[in-house]
Amino acid sequence: MSIYTAVRLPEELRNRLVALAERTDRSRSYYIRKALEIHLDELEDIYLAEITLERVRRSEEPMYSLDEVERELGLDR
Repeated sequence: MSIYTAVRLPEELRNRLVALAERTDRSRSYYIRKALEIHLDELEDIYLAEITLERVRRSEEPMYSLDEVERELGLDR
């Protein structure tokens, strides 16, 4: 099931999208969907890492040394 979502684009970006869609005989929606499929994972990683980093800086996130992690995973040397 698809859900409609409206997006505001700067004119230059919209023009590029329209031109690509026309030249390739595909819809603008196709390319917007493709861009999200390709890049959404990266954006999630970046922004969620930034949130976690802020929690670490405020001491709200547990921290473990490499030795502790190795011991917990049974990787003692």
